[in-house]
Amino acid sequence: MPGDPKTVGTLLAWARQSLDNTGTTNVAQEALWLLASALELEQHALVSRTEQAVTAEQVARAQTLVSRRMAREPLQYILGTQEFCGLDFGVTSSVLIPRPETELLVHAVLKEGGLAEGGTLVDVGTGSGCIAVTLATILEGIRILAVDCSAEALAIAKSNAVRHSVGEKIVWIEGNLLSPLRDRITLETVDVIVSNPPYIAEGEWEQLQPEVRNFEPRLALLAGQRGTEFHERLFHASKEYLVPDGLLVMEIGQGQLPLVRQAAEQAGGYTGLQTVKDEAGIERVIIARRAG
Repeated sequence: MPGDPKTVGTLLAWARQSLDNTGTTNVAQEALWLLASALELEQHALVSRTEQAVTAEQVARAQTLVSRRMAREPLQYILGTQEFCGLDFGVTSSVLIPRPETELLVHAVLKEGGLAEGGTLVDVGTGSGCIAVTLATILEGIRILAVDCSAEALAIAKSNAVRHSVGEKIVWIEGNLLSPLRDRITLETVDVIVSNPPYIAEGEWEQLQPEVRNFEPRLALLAGQRGTEFHERLFHASKEYLVPDGLLVMEIGQGQLPLVRQAAEQAGGYTGLQTVKDEAGIERVIIARRAG
């Protein structure tokens, strides 16, 4: 720790050095975020008050937050929030941290879904609720059902819906994939099924960054030996719920497109497969239309 007298500036220098020693990237910005949270100041105020003295309590809070990040805990869990589609979402280790790539699912639904008033959308594996909540803030008159097998994740998702004033627009359902819909929805009445399913193959697990492997929920990441097991199940299960020309929209992992295309062909009942690339040029979203 920096020596006495302790100021915002010396504390900030210590935080940067500590993070740098652990190989953290974006050290300067992360140090600002962590200290802004610990000192309960805006970042711009933090930078302009480098000579301001800090209390022992503030130093202790800063030590706790920086130590957590030095252990490679994701910054989003430490700060408790992540931005997605321009909205702030509360996150804990019970849910996957929303990624920029997943925003492509939202864009694909809005562009291709053809959702009109009275339509139905199902978000499978809702996690933090980022997809369902974002769509609920944009779409009016749409029935949205969000499914997750984790009660803890659903609690986070519900709180995010309340945060963005759409708590009454989403039905939350605990269960595995589409199985809990059997007693709730008539077959062939869903216009869009959207999902960011687990798609990490077992052989890739040990190569993941420690922030992901050691802290994010394994249940939301690991799919099986191929990495496409959940996509295969969704292709089969979604057919009976989708209306003719209804859409199944899913995120996929890098290099998984051939296996996912094969899964669609084996399941049958889909036409006009489309893909969307992310900013790195990776095929990241697959859109399958239910045959009429």
